[in-house]
Amino acid sequence: MESKLFTPVTFGPLTLRNRTIRSAAFESMCPGNAPSDMLLDYHRSVAAGGIGMTTVAYAAVTRSGLSFDRQLWMRPEIIPGLRKLTDAIHAEGAAAGIQLGHCGNMSHKSICGCTPVGASGGFNLYSPTFVRGLRADELPEMARAYGRSVNLAREAGFDAVEIHAGHGYLISQFLSPSTNHRKDEFGGSLQNRMRFMDMVMEEVMKAAGSDMAVLVKMNMRDGFRGGMEMDETMQVAKRLEQSGAHGLVLSGGFVSKAPMYVMRGEMPIRSMTHYMTCWWLKYGVRMAGKWMIPAVPFKEAYFLEDALKFRAELKMPLIYVGGLVSRSKIDEVLDDGFDAVQMARALLNEPGFVNRMRDEENARCNCRHSNYCIARMYSIEMACHQHLGEELPACLKREIERIEAKG
Repeated sequence: MESKLFTPVTFGPLTLRNRTIRSAAFESMCPGNAPSDMLLDYHRSVAAGGIGMTTVAYAAVTRSGLSFDRQLWMRPEIIPGLRKLTDAIHAEGAAAGIQLGHCGNMSHKSICGCTPVGASGGFNLYSPTFVRGLRADELPEMARAYGRSVNLAREAGFDAVEIHAGHGYLISQFLSPSTNHRKDEFGGSLQNRMRFMDMVMEEVMKAAGSDMAVLVKMNMRDGFRGGMEMDETMQVAKRLEQSGAHGLVLSGGFVSKAPMYVMRGEMPIRSMTHYMTCWWLKYGVRMAGKWMIPAVPFKEAYFLEDALKFRAELKMPLIYVGGLVSRSKIDEVLDDGFDAVQMARALLNEPGFVNRMRDEENARCNCRHSNYCIARMYSIEMACHQHLGEELPACLKREIERIEAKG
């Protein structure tokens, strides 16, 4: 069968030159919550490497949606910087997407400027902080913030937005029975838990109009006991299909409860804490990290079995993400009926991987799944340990070698 990989694919009003998308993995390259030259250079390198579309990660739709101090916050002041970024991506022949979201309860007053808000109140160990549940009368304005961010994305030159409705962020917190304990019309039954998502999608589709593609990232499973399973997430997917979304990105996991279900493998705790500046957090994570962030075995295309069930039930375009590192597996996924594939770690390891796949049928990137890049991004910019300018301490080298030897 002839490969579909380098054929065009269309999502709503947008056609990509091939079926590859750089997924919205957090870059941690936005000091002051604004785009930097480092962010521009990275996405330009991925665009030059042959990607169909590169997605700028996690832009908060309000300041209260920030979970890191090196994260984008969508506001008019950053539009000129984002326009330089999208111009650089377009000059390399790729499309530019941006992920829009709100972290909900996964923040801290020192970052978001207020008591963190979520679907329900309580205490979030992830930050750690007390959280205030959003009032019902606050939700329409929060939904409008997503719509305003779509308009800002258009002004900045983006071709597509990806609405983050997974991974335990705000929309996901409303959807999941584990984090939604509300007693009003936004809690209880799945129909009620989908109401906030419905409000957001109405605002997003209205703002997107006829010239912006709208993708939605959602969970197929939350990845822990008491979270959403496929009987409910399939209904969520069908509701998003009805909303007019142009494509779904099928993922899973909760950053605050099952982070390695999202990414798979082991979190290198020593590497993670090495870059932390807060002394009590550094030692707390060093002591309890293995318990807080349990390992989940990595295998190539680890979400494929679940994603195929969604492919069988839905007519809309679907994008596969999760553990793709070789052209042979990417071809298999596309032949299974997925419209495009997303990658992140493979492209951090090798920004030109897509171009190499064009030339080599058996191309495989050299990512060895140590997750050093992820451990590092919580404090400084995401980077692959194979391409660092500085020498790593011996203890971090040993940790990386131990984890890679398992894979």
